[in-house]
Formats: sequence, C-alpha cells, structure tokens
Amino acid sequence: MPPPGHDALAGLRLRGQDDGVVFEVRVQPRARRAALLGVHEAALKIALTAPPVEGAANDALLAIVAETLGVPRRAVRLVRGETSRAKVVAVAGVTEAEARGALARALTEG
Repeated sequence: MPPPGHDALAGLRLRGQDDGVVFEVRVQPRARRAALLGVHEAALKIALTAPPVEGAANDALLAIVAETLGVPRRAVRLVRGETSRAKVVAVAGVTEAEARGALARALTEG
C-alpha cells in the first residue's frame, strides 16, 4: 500500500544514494509563508519567506528541508543552484522511502 499523500509526489525526481537522497527543488522566495507546495516539473516546489539576497533563501530552504525530513540542518546541503530558483539538494541520513514518506505527509498535512 502506498504511503498517504503518495500521489502528491507523482513525478518527483528523488534518488537514493549510499548516504542519503538527492532531489530537485524549485523555490519561490519572498512568499507570505514557508510551505511545501507540491511537485512542479519533477522538482519539489517550496515557498520561502526569505528574500533571495546574500544566501538567505538558501539557508531557509535547507532549514525547511531538514525540519521536514527530521534530520539535523548539517545533514542537508545545496549541490547545485546557489543563485537560481532551480536547485538540487542532498540529504544525508535518510533513505529514499523515509524521504518520500516525510515529504508526502508534509504535503498532505499542508
């Protein structure tokens, strides 16, 4: 049986690696509230309240990913896209199944 919210992650490109997972993110800075919005063009779309200035949005992104997946902030790193809205994030210490489950719960609980 698929986890709750499984359809909410349809199309998300999330890959398991030896020490964790890697997935694509599309950020929307300067939003009214921080939230996971869904999947857009194979990437997880995340709204951030922080502006895209001096790394503030990147820091906010890594914090929300860490909180959502239940890992320490130091376990999350930006692989690509430092100055772009399209980014790639790596998370250590979580399996692909755990990541999909946590992301699906976050999307369905809103």
